[in-house]
Amino acid sequence: MTPSARLAAAASVLDSIAQGRQPAEAVLKAWGAANRYAGSKDRRAIADRVYKVLRARGRLSWIMGGREDGRALVIGSLAALDGLTLEEIEALHSGDGYGPRPLSKQERSRITAGEGDLPGWVQAGLPEFVVEDFKATFGDRWTEEARELMQPRAPIDLRVNLARATVDQVEAELIEAGLQPSRTPGSPVGLRLASEPPPNVQALEAFKSGRIEIQDEGSQIVCALAGAAPGLTVVDYCAGGGGKTLGLAAALEGQGTLVASDVVAKRLENIRPRLARASVEAELRLIGQNGGGMEDLNGQADLVFVDAPCSGSGTWRRRPEDAWRLTAEEVERLHALQVRILDQAAKLVKPGGRLAYVTCSMLSRENEASADAFETAHPEFAPVGARRRLSPAATNTDGFFFALYERTP
Repeated sequence: MTPSARLAAAASVLDSIAQGRQPAEAVLKAWGAANRYAGSKDRRAIADRVYKVLRARGRLSWIMGGREDGRALVIGSLAALDGLTLEEIEALHSGDGYGPRPLSKQERSRITAGEGDLPGWVQAGLPEFVVEDFKATFGDRWTEEARELMQPRAPIDLRVNLARATVDQVEAELIEAGLQPSRTPGSPVGLRLASEPPPNVQALEAFKSGRIEIQDEGSQIVCALAGAAPGLTVVDYCAGGGGKTLGLAAALEGQGTLVASDVVAKRLENIRPRLARASVEAELRLIGQNGGGMEDLNGQADLVFVDAPCSGSGTWRRRPEDAWRLTAEEVERLHALQVRILDQAAKLVKPGGRLAYVTCSMLSRENEASADAFETAHPEFAPVGARRRLSPAATNTDGFFFALYERTP
């Protein structure tokens, strides 16, 4: 493919991402499958352009006069991110072959006008409606938090399954496979791989044999903070993809009871092969939207782990497209859902037992506000320790919020 054809393809992929809800990675994969003529270098160049645009979408849209279509954003990226001149950009938009059509008069005008005086939210690279939340939460550090959340590519973190191997053994195995793992500073069972180029972890024998799982270090840390231990009855109330289920299972060391529940049957089914690969046993429970199906566990759990549905804003460095799909109304809906889920999950905790509230959000409405609402409604639950926040800027992890409570006897 010519450089111009790659730009046209990137614009098309960006339009597909904007029109649906699929992750950018899935849209890129589908494009590659439908366009077999594109070689590996072409696909990589297109993906790089797409992610470069997604991370700077607010700024690029501003430069292009508020336009958000793929063509405009790609043109803006050539000027603002690549530093190309108008003449160089026009040469890439000749309309020849499979390349994009020539620039319009308005597009030329936007390029030559420059960026001008950018508003704070554009400079930060965040959706406008979350800026005040960031300022209130992070104070003078808010721009640093925003920059680290949106701009760098995230590393690939692995959790070593100590039931299958030691960290030293897995580290040596990965080095022998030609990778460069390093120890994660906050998790004693974590290894970090550089994301450039991103390795195919699932093709590794260590993964196939259950010696490692892909899990961000922040996710590993919040699992450890919950305090699961051998002999306990633990409920992973919103199991989702099962990553934290496996982390909690590792802490049980094969002793105790682990129940993984979710409202979506397909999610639970997807956990089964992960459990089998790691040689982990867990009871899978499908629960109703009102918490039904767990009544027999009321007052029985030593630990209920609530990894609540959230905006996922803590993972925007991995999925920058999600930042531009989120709305203030959706955040309010999620806050109400989180409060309701906490109320349901609290019923399962026995006297003296604990409840952990976790999100992968950076927004206070989903974090402190939901925790505050739970504390007000449930005075029988006392906070244990201070609430914790993890973030790309502070801990080089995905963004997480963690609060722990103990039910009074």
